[in-house]
Amino acid sequence: MMHPANSSCITESGDGTRGEPESKDGASESLEHASGKREPPSAVEPGCQLGHAEEEQVRGNDAASPSQFVPPEGGYGWLVAFAATWCNGSIFGIQNSFGILHVMLAQEYEDPDDQASQFKVAWVGALAMGMIFFCSPVVSMFTDHFGCRKTAVGGAFVAFLGLLSSSFATTLGLRYFTYGMLFGCGSSFAFQPSLVILGHYFRRRLGLANGVVTAASSLFTIALPVLLKKVVGPLGLSRTFQILSLFMLVQSFLALSFRPLIPSAGAGMGSVEPAGDQGSIAGTRWRRGVMKVRKYFNARVFRVATYRVWAFGVATAVLGYMVPYIHLMNFVKEEFGETQKEWVLLVCIGASSGAGRLLFGKVGDLIAGVKKIYLQVASFMTLGLMSMMIPQCRVFEGLMVVCVFMGLCDGCFITIMAPIAFELVGPMRASQAIGYLLGLMAIPMTAGPPIAGLLHDHFGNYHVAFYLAGVPPLVGGIVLFFVPLVFRRVHRKHSDTCDPSTHSMLKSCTNGDVLPGYTDTETQEAPR
Repeated sequence: MMHPANSSCITESGDGTRGEPESKDGASESLEHASGKREPPSAVEPGCQLGHAEEEQVRGNDAASPSQFVPPEGGYGWLVAFAATWCNGSIFGIQNSFGILHVMLAQEYEDPDDQASQFKVAWVGALAMGMIFFCSPVVSMFTDHFGCRKTAVGGAFVAFLGLLSSSFATTLGLRYFTYGMLFGCGSSFAFQPSLVILGHYFRRRLGLANGVVTAASSLFTIALPVLLKKVVGPLGLSRTFQILSLFMLVQSFLALSFRPLIPSAGAGMGSVEPAGDQGSIAGTRWRRGVMKVRKYFNARVFRVATYRVWAFGVATAVLGYMVPYIHLMNFVKEEFGETQKEWVLLVCIGASSGAGRLLFGKVGDLIAGVKKIYLQVASFMTLGLMSMMIPQCRVFEGLMVVCVFMGLCDGCFITIMAPIAFELVGPMRASQAIGYLLGLMAIPMTAGPPIAGLLHDHFGNYHVAFYLAGVPPLVGGIVLFFVPLVFRRVHRKHSDTCDPSTHSMLKSCTNGDVLPGYTDTETQEAPR
C-alpha cells in the first residue's frame, strides 16, 4: 500500500510557523530551482538535523561550510539508495502480504467455540500498520535529535526483534505486542530516515533515486506472496516469522550506510555556547528545548479550514482501506476453496499500485492547483465500489480485475497526497500537515480490519464486511469533493493575504515522501 514516486519535496520552517519573509524566500528559491539555477542548500534542514554524535563526525570529516555543500549525485549515494530500497520494500512488502499470514494465524488459533476469532486475529496486522502511521510525528523528533543513521538502525533492529519474538509467541495477546507493536513501531523508525537520507546524497537525481526507492514496495509486494506461499509457508508459522525477521536484520546493517553529509544549523562557530554564567546557559538550553517542542507539536495547520475538511475526509475514507489486504486471502479460501492461487491477488495489487504511482504522478503534474484533489476523490470512490464488488465476483478472474483497480487507486491516493498538502497549507507547513494527517489516519486504518473480522464472526462470511468496507471511501470521497469549493471561497475572501508564488512550488511526491521530516533543502537557504 502506502507509502505511503519520482521526487521529494516536503518542507517546513525552523519553528513550524510560516512567517512572511521565510515564505517568500522559500518560494523564490524553489522558483530558481525550477528555472535550472542551482543554489547551495540551507544551513538548516529541520526534517533531518543531525544528532550530537553525528554532528561531531560531520565537523571532523567535512570542512566545507553548509552553504558550500553540494550533494555527490551518485557514487556512495547509490549504496545508500539501495539500503533505502531494501528498507521500503521489506517493510511494506511484509505489511502488504499479511493476508497470507492472517490465514496461517487463523488456522493456528481456530476455535469453533470462539465467536470472535477473526476479530481477534485481525488485530495483529492492523496494529502493525497503524503503528507505522501513529509513530510518524515521534519519528521526526528522533530523526532530528539522534540523526538518520541511529534512528534507522535502532528501528530496524527493533522490527527484527519483533518478528523474531513473534516466532516464539504462543498466544495472540503476545503477538499483539511482538508483531503489532514492536514490528510496527520499529518499521516506522526505520522507514522514515531511509527517505530523509536521500536528500543528503542527491539533488538533481533525487527524483530518480526516490522513484527507485518507493517502487520497491510494489516489487516486494509482488515477490513476497510467492515466497510465503511456495517456499516459507510449508515450513510453518514460526519459521515464517523467523525468515521474515532476516529481512529486517539485513536492514539494520544496511542502515549503517546512512552517513550524513549535511551539517545542522549548529555546526561551526554558531554551535559554541556563549560565555556566561550557568543560569544563562541553562536558560538558553531551556528555550531551545521549548522551540523544538513547539516545532513538532505546532497545530497551526488546523486553522486552515480546507485542511481540516481534507484531513477529515481522508481519515474517514481509510476506515476500510486495509480490509482487503488482510481479509481477502481468507475470503478466497472460503469462497473458492483450495483450488485457487489466492496469493496472485496480492501480486495484482502490488503491480498495479506501482504502475498507478508512476501514471498518476505524471497526471497530477498536469493538473493545476487544488483541482488535483479530484484524483483523490476518484480513487476513493473507485476503491469503495471495488470493495463492494468483491462479494459479487463469482469467478477468480473477476477478483483479479477488481484487485488491479484497487492497486491503481492505492497508487493514485498515495501519489497525490503530498502535492495536495502543498496546495492547502503551503510549503513551509506541508511537513506538519502530512504528519498530523498520518496520525489521524492511524486510528481508523487500525480499526477497520478488526471490525471486518467481527462482522465475519457474526454473519459467518465476509459479504457484509466488504460491503460496509466500501462505504467509508465513498463518504470520504464525497467530503473531499467539497475541498476545492471551500478553498476557492476562502481564497476569494483572503486573496490579499495569499502568496501566489507558492503555487509554483509543487513537485511530484509519493509514498515515503508523505512522511514528515522530509525536506527539500533548496527551499531552506538561509536569508542573505
